[in-house]
Amino acid sequence: MGLILPIAAMSLIVAVSNYWVQFPINDWLTWGALTFPVAFLITDLTNRAYGPAHTRRVVYVGFAIAVALSYMLVDARIALASGTAFLVSQLCDVFVFDRLRNRPWWQAPLGSSAIASTLDTALFFSLAFAGTAVPWQTLALGDLVVKFAVAACMLIPFRVLLAWIRPVTAAAD
Repeated sequence: MGLILPIAAMSLIVAVSNYWVQFPINDWLTWGALTFPVAFLITDLTNRAYGPAHTRRVVYVGFAIAVALSYMLVDARIALASGTAFLVSQLCDVFVFDRLRNRPWWQAPLGSSAIASTLDTALFFSLAFAGTAVPWQTLALGDLVVKFAVAACMLIPFRVLLAWIRPVTAAAD
């Protein structure tokens, strides 16, 4: 089974989030903000279980599949912005997580998700909506706040799922 499950989960969550980002909940938030942070959980669990080299493979393949699916579901500008933000932020997440790997269990997933979420939000919203009538700055702010909250909540499933995986304790590159 190996990396098939994380690749499938990554592709699905990104495609769903790209579709849902088109639908605002209010002036500060879209539905996509509630689902996309799960991508960081997938990345962090994969990194813990398989190390950064295999996790980058999941990111690259998940990126390709998610962008292809997104082009079928959303406007090309959103798909391109999402793909760019996803690739940059997920690779950042892999890098930061690996650097924090040997600290207390919660620091790597929380720290890497916080930094990568900030990068993802800035890239996605500026590329997808700058120059449009969409109030993208307020949506980006609301999105980021939710990503931070979800990242903190994702510590619970991260900790629970750690019991099911055999973690890599040192960089596997």
